[in-house]
Amino acid sequence: MGIHLPSVILHAKQALKLQSKHQTDVPKGHIAVFVGKIHMTRFVVPISYLSHPSFLDLLHWVEEEFGFDHPMGGLTIPCDQHVFIHLTSRLHVCS
Repeated sequence: MGIHLPSVILHAKQALKLQSKHQTDVPKGHIAVFVGKIHMTRFVVPISYLSHPSFLDLLHWVEEEFGFDHPMGGLTIPCDQHVFIHLTSRLHVCS
């Protein structure tokens, strides 16, 4: 009997594998995330964020609202950048 990871985690891992082939400026243990509604900004965040409940809530919301078929090719979060920065700054303080 295996453990089933949510589709959010699986997609994030797939995005990380794709990015690691094309992006050499992402440090080990991190993932590039594209954030924004109109103008995308690339952020590099620790992979540990993918298991944090607040970050997972954001990813689940993105999956429900937008799916995962995004032209940027990586993990794309179409929310306001200030919302993403606020969330990740709280996660950074907690870790």
